[in-house]
Amino acid sequence: MINGAHVIVYSTDADADRAFFRDVLEYPSVDAGHGWLIFELPPAEVAVHPAGAPAHELLLMCDDLERTMSELTSRGVEFVRPVERQRWGVLTAFRLPGGGEVGLYEPLHERAHDL
Repeated sequence: MINGAHVIVYSTDADADRAFFRDVLEYPSVDAGHGWLIFELPPAEVAVHPAGAPAHELLLMCDDLERTMSELTSRGVEFVRPVERQRWGVLTAFRLPGGGEVGLYEPLHERAHDL
């Protein structure tokens, strides 16, 4: 049976983005060899949305968006989207050092891992 998921973030500066996940987000990790860090993630959910072409997106979840943004901003994180309230959550996004964007949201829906 499937017992987990592995997310890959492609980056133009993988070393900087690995350092960001390690030092700023403070995610524990293991070294798979040669500095290739594999990070532990909090519980995750998968949603499938209709689209014209296949794509993937990474959004991290939090319990209090305002507090989490304040904490991350104090660590030098740059938020690149204004906060938006959707029917399913309150969201924003921040920039990774390698140029990628990661969504951050406070769900307003029941969380699947709370079932």
